[in-house]
Amino acid sequence: MSFRSRLYNSINNNSSHNALCINGCYCTYKQLAERVAVVQQTLIQQSGSLDRIGIVLSDTVDTYAAIIAILLLGKTYVPLHPGHPGERIQQIVSQASLEVVLAASATPQLAHIACVDMSFLPSVSSTPVLSDGDFSNAFAYILFTSGSTGIPKGTPITYDNIDSFATGFYAIGYQLTPQDRCLQMFDLTFDLSVVSYLMPLCAGACVYTLPDKGMKFTNVYSVLEEHNITFALMVPSILSFLRQYFSEIHLPQLRYSLFCGEALSADLVTEWQKCVPNATIDNVYGPTEATIFCTWYRIDTTGTVGATNGVVWIGKPMLGVNTIVADDEGNLVSTGEKGELCLAGNQVTPGYLDNEKNKTAFFTLNGERYYRTGDLVLLHSDGNYIYCGRSDHQVKIQGFRIELAEIEHHARTAFGCHAVAIVATSPQGINQIELVLETEATNKSDIAGTLKSLMPAYMLPAGIHFVKPLPLNINGKTDRKELAKLIATAI
Repeated sequence: MSFRSRLYNSINNNSSHNALCINGCYCTYKQLAERVAVVQQTLIQQSGSLDRIGIVLSDTVDTYAAIIAILLLGKTYVPLHPGHPGERIQQIVSQASLEVVLAASATPQLAHIACVDMSFLPSVSSTPVLSDGDFSNAFAYILFTSGSTGIPKGTPITYDNIDSFATGFYAIGYQLTPQDRCLQMFDLTFDLSVVSYLMPLCAGACVYTLPDKGMKFTNVYSVLEEHNITFALMVPSILSFLRQYFSEIHLPQLRYSLFCGEALSADLVTEWQKCVPNATIDNVYGPTEATIFCTWYRIDTTGTVGATNGVVWIGKPMLGVNTIVADDEGNLVSTGEKGELCLAGNQVTPGYLDNEKNKTAFFTLNGERYYRTGDLVLLHSDGNYIYCGRSDHQVKIQGFRIELAEIEHHARTAFGCHAVAIVATSPQGINQIELVLETEATNKSDIAGTLKSLMPAYMLPAGIHFVKPLPLNINGKTDRKELAKLIATAI
């Protein structure tokens, strides 16, 4: 069964159940269905045969209703973040060829495009429609990420991509029901949000978003505890923040605890197991280009964790995902040899909107099209992939090639500080690295001396800095660009 059919059936069959909890206010599936129906009617009147619709994001029922309405019609949604610069939004509108935008709150000033304020759409006692047809190759959504040239990079995901992801999701063994309560902590421009709301809604479960006031990580803890959350996908940075409260955290109701988005510390997740004694804990991995996540590694209930340099392995590919490890020329490397992880299969995007980017991001081997992730891995003899860091986080110092993740591991181990970042800088064109610790300022000489006893001289950071807390980007990951700016201004 396609995810569209699951979603349609779930909305109609769970009318009395809660579908969303936003800022403490509940919305039933019946209420959600009515908003979906009115958005669909508006789209049919406003856009006619247009396929791509922009959505100005806000944490409201109407935003989620708009997404569902578009998916059930077999059209394409493009999320637009109201907090982003107007020029960036206009670039996205242009690249995606949008001619209509839906908004549930303030509408940005956009040139040559119709904007519909959904807050003025009257509620109707009606049911959504599920459009007939083969939409497998049509775009379901297009997410825009930062491009190396400064121009947003559009990554379309097809309906077939999502169906393939859903098949792999269920094959792992995740079983959501109408009794589940699921956390949605992500910005809707981030692909991890899709699994956080779509899979629960397909199962008739309730999705809980974060309050719009207060500190994000504090709100995550509050929602987990107060609403007895049973399914939670989070970024590993959450654990670094919550660690000081681990002795007080007890979440026996949590059934699934998933982590994705950045490297997961083995020490932290082992401690986290005590907080969630009944949870299946998985470290999942995947770029936007492979539809949310595409590999998974299960943390053993005995506490045995496969890890290298203190980072949990990213595991094995999901059903239908093909993986290889290749060198810079696209040649396969031997098991145990480090190289770039490349992905193929039905979860992989058909390609960026910008065809020039496709020439370097994809290649064909033995008749199969692969995507270059930019992530360095090596294949363990048991079939699990070991994450070794980003290829762009690999720097050359004094002729030596260095993995930043390795230095971060030594720093975490030596100082008991899990929130650690190594930032590459190039003052006067000379490559060097800087260590940033999320802790109170202490004696830098002592730190430098400890690191000197653990690593060769060429791996030692040129500078040591203390920042509390580490800056995070909109997706909850450590913001290395912001750290680089802080370092440049002598933090």
